[in-house]
Amino acid sequence: MGAYVIIVDGHEDLAWNALTFDRDYTRSALETRAMEDGTSIPEWNGDTLLGWPEWVRGGVAVVFATLFSTPLRWKKGPWDVRCYADAEEAHSLYRSDLAYYHRLVDEHAEKFHLILDKHDLGITESTWQKAEEEEQSVGMVLLMEGADGVRSPEELQEWFDGGVRILGPAWAATQYAGGTGEPGPLMDLGRVLLDAMADVGMILDLAHLAEEGAVEALDLFRGSILVSHTSPLAQVPNAEKPERHITDLVIRLTAEREGVIGLVLGNRFLKNGWEPSHGRDAVTLSDVAAGIDYICQMLGDAAHVGLGSDFDGGFGLDKVPKGLDSVADLRLIGESLDAHGYHQQDIEGILGRNWLRFLQRALPEN
Repeated sequence: MGAYVIIVDGHEDLAWNALTFDRDYTRSALETRAMEDGTSIPEWNGDTLLGWPEWVRGGVAVVFATLFSTPLRWKKGPWDVRCYADAEEAHSLYRSDLAYYHRLVDEHAEKFHLILDKHDLGITESTWQKAEEEEQSVGMVLLMEGADGVRSPEELQEWFDGGVRILGPAWAATQYAGGTGEPGPLMDLGRVLLDAMADVGMILDLAHLAEEGAVEALDLFRGSILVSHTSPLAQVPNAEKPERHITDLVIRLTAEREGVIGLVLGNRFLKNGWEPSHGRDAVTLSDVAAGIDYICQMLGDAAHVGLGSDFDGGFGLDKVPKGLDSVADLRLIGESLDAHGYHQQDIEGILGRNWLRFLQRALPEN
């Protein structure tokens, strides 16, 4: 793969990790792993796959960086401190995520910046094509994962003005929709939310919505639609939470709306029945290519799929395919796609160009 190929990752949980585990993503992934060696953090969330040197070395120019907190009923243990019991607590936690990103770009402007509009996106793309590595700054498109942080649809403009450009109504169930582990349809308030999102220009993320909610949202929503991180249910039919995976129907409908679907790079999303006891070597980059190929073959093109790694979202190095040692290795997926017979233009699309085209269409003018 040539160095000019820009990589885009459609889902990375930076704020949650920074505020839960005090991870500093200006450091390299290797440095963070060394610092966490001997602590319980790798047991709770795996060895990190992210760090600024790895983004730069791998040509990862743009990431969809999440705002995320956990409903208290899904708390995993005493270490899981960013949990909320009600809408006010959710709002406070999500606001602190937003503040983290603004602080990150204020304190490390040479390493990170926010992408708020088409102009920002164009500058990011041109800079990465021309600049030396030490001059490259990772562009972040802010994505709210789970809409409980939005106390009411009326406050969406506040979040948009703060920099949030993508909103997923569900993680688990929220006041707006059923979600993973708690499947169900859109709520009445969820339909109001979709209208408000379209009015302010927010992009809709279907990830974590069950099929019934996703299908209705695809029908109702007037704005741009994506699926930031998922995998085809047909590839993992024995999944513990099947509603977490995208069905063939939702794949087709998303493509009809010119959406892009990001593939999660956790092993349970890539190989049916995979368990940690099987070891990471049981899943390879060929399995990643197979997940991508499933979507492409169904649609008859490679224009509607990208990467949505979900790094460091509850798993780490031991639960990703052999060959992916950090985010710097995402471009190696291109070699596997090449081995599957994909042309260079399609490979570049899957690795980043599809997301860039989507954002160029969906982001505001300025």
